[in-house]
Amino acid sequence: MGMNDTSQKARIFSWLLFDFANTSFSVMMVTFAFPLYFKNIICEGEPKGDALWGASVSISMLLVALISPVLGAQADYSGRRKRFLFAFTLISVLATALLSFSGPGMVLFAAVLFILANIGFEGGLVFYDAWLPEITSPRSTGRVSGYGFAMGYLGAFAILLINLPLLSKGIVPANIPNLKLSFLIVALFFAVFSAPIFVMLRDTKGSVGDSSSGERRRERGSSFMHSIKEVGYTIRHIMSYPDLARFLLAYFFYNDAILTVIAFSSIYAQNTLGFTTGELITFFMTVQTTAILGSVVFGFVTDKIGPKRTIVITLFIWFAVILLAILSGSKETFIMTGLLAGMSMGSSQAASRSLMARLTPKEHVTEFFGFYDGSFGKASAIIGPLVFGVVSAQVGSQKVALASLLVFFCLGLLIITGVRTRATAEASPEASRIE
Repeated sequence: MGMNDTSQKARIFSWLLFDFANTSFSVMMVTFAFPLYFKNIICEGEPKGDALWGASVSISMLLVALISPVLGAQADYSGRRKRFLFAFTLISVLATALLSFSGPGMVLFAAVLFILANIGFEGGLVFYDAWLPEITSPRSTGRVSGYGFAMGYLGAFAILLINLPLLSKGIVPANIPNLKLSFLIVALFFAVFSAPIFVMLRDTKGSVGDSSSGERRRERGSSFMHSIKEVGYTIRHIMSYPDLARFLLAYFFYNDAILTVIAFSSIYAQNTLGFTTGELITFFMTVQTTAILGSVVFGFVTDKIGPKRTIVITLFIWFAVILLAILSGSKETFIMTGLLAGMSMGSSQAASRSLMARLTPKEHVTEFFGFYDGSFGKASAIIGPLVFGVVSAQVGSQKVALASLLVFFCLGLLIITGVRTRATAEASPEASRIE
């Protein structure tokens, strides 16, 4: 019994460690260092750099949104979830390492590599998140999900601390060798700390559901066309899972706003409030601390009061964050707002993953997480930044653009109030199995 308990803890820790590993990519290559490197160094500060960067992010997100559900279904029916996760992780690590060879004027080279790296990172999350209901019981999914995001923010803090000496001189041409080395360190960090999950976790080879379902899995498990048909069925019959459908729609809107805040936080701080590169590093490292705290604390809150109520609480916190950011006129006030944003960011994402795990039918867990992480999650990452950019350009104010995100949070809050958190298995008989 003790041995089984130790083994279970080791499996959970390896899962948590992957979040520690991959968030290093997110904070360095998507949120902070590489976007500024792409604009200031690769595009040599030209205005078109913003458009090229936005296009690179949007293309990568769009591709992940299109392929995630199909690959998720394929992983479910082939029993090779770990192989898919390994392939996506390897793509991200290699492409990130190759970005250390990018330099001034190498726009196409850098854009293609970033698109590949981000597809590897975002696509891998589909298979990673789908392991949550398998490694823990329903009673502790909120806690474990919270631990995962906490570990992720700890990883972000760690990679910023490691690269601090390399980034301290700023994102400027004179510092190019150090910046390139920092990207190589990210790739190494990602590779080393993601390795344990591939050793500790195993694919579930057996059938899920009845024996006939298992027989069909063995017969058609390797059929990619069957996966496409399966996704088509899921799309056509998604309303058979009304609570899951409502949650995904709510998640689409409020996650849209959250991802936009993340994507534009450094640009907003630098352009509107005049943050220097050094101040931005300190700001992001500080935000990680409250994100860790929020993920852990609200993980326990989620298990106590349920993920739906936790999400509602965090959305009200986000309202406060947006309003405070709009009203803030100093760096000090914005830093305090960032601390609150960090707490709500970790908690809302952890609670969302917990609710998704609770509402998802087990026999299609990877496929449905493909919709959660892929179609809905990544599509929102395309629309939110686009709206922010258009409003900012038309009105000439990033504060007004920030205010527009309140609409997305409001829609998410209104829709999620209609979600019932009972088990998906209680849905219609037709919904209990996709065949």
